[in-house]
Amino acid sequence: MAEIGLVKKRIRKDVVVNTVKIAGAAMIAIFIAMAMEAEFAVSAGVVAILTIQPTKKETIKIALGRFIAFITALFIAYVSFSLFGYTIKAFMIYLILFVFVCQIFRWYSAMAMNSVLISHFLTFGIMNGETLKNEMILFCIGVGIGIIANLHLRKNTNDMEKLREETDTQIKKILSRMSERILDRDISDYNGDCFLILGNSIRKAKNVAEENFNNQFGYKDVYDREYIAMREKQCEVLYEMYKNVRIIETTPITAGKISAFLKQMAEVYHKNNTGKELFIQFIELDEDMKHHPLPVERKEFEDRAKLYGLLRHMEEFIKLKIEFAEKFEVES
Repeated sequence: MAEIGLVKKRIRKDVVVNTVKIAGAAMIAIFIAMAMEAEFAVSAGVVAILTIQPTKKETIKIALGRFIAFITALFIAYVSFSLFGYTIKAFMIYLILFVFVCQIFRWYSAMAMNSVLISHFLTFGIMNGETLKNEMILFCIGVGIGIIANLHLRKNTNDMEKLREETDTQIKKILSRMSERILDRDISDYNGDCFLILGNSIRKAKNVAEENFNNQFGYKDVYDREYIAMREKQCEVLYEMYKNVRIIETTPITAGKISAFLKQMAEVYHKNNTGKELFIQFIELDEDMKHHPLPVERKEFEDRAKLYGLLRHMEEFIKLKIEFAEKFEVES
């Protein structure tokens, strides 16, 4: 309940901050346009509102796309108004052509904003240097203020760290429960529901990691995205491990050591653990398994085979972390 309360509090804070930012950007754009004595100054505020996106990357991408679309709109409008005069008929022809072009080039977000600016020429009754300058001023002020409004966005380090810890905690619990289930077939609620919780944690972490990535200019820190991708792959392997453990019906002679190793994996599971030392211990365990006498009973033989499959998945699980650690030179 406390966690839900914190999430709601953060959502409320984000809503307030975004409201102030968007409304403030619109008002500043309008005041600047008025100070420059531009006609239809309010349109600069509308452009600013439509420019602001959730991340820096999206904001810049939208701004560049709309600029190209705006130049295209001016050209189409000039041809339409030159041929049919400054009439509703000419504007409708412009709309048909511009919307068609926007859909071809996927400039969906530019259709309304640029068309509002183009509509001003109906009131002016002319497209000349002065009126074109007016619309360029409105566009540049609106887009410029929209971009500036998002310059404060930075990596959300705190939320990312909490979500990493939340994901890792869920994985530790799953490994620990596996350790118990191997020795206790009657353990309650061993039904895989934990993977739903884990999947939700990973989805949230991926969203924050992607948002952080898109709020960076210049050098892009990909650690968060790669870390969550690595954990996601580990979770896929973890689910295969779970399927092996869930169908074990006896307690083979090798079960105790594998259970103990799973417990150890859970205890040392941490973002800064490279997995190299754990893998050395795994090799020793794997070799030890080979020296146990072959099973006599059919059930034990089948369950030993399931445990062998579990070992192979455990190996893959550890190697994923080693590969990640080598890539980012994580130190224990």
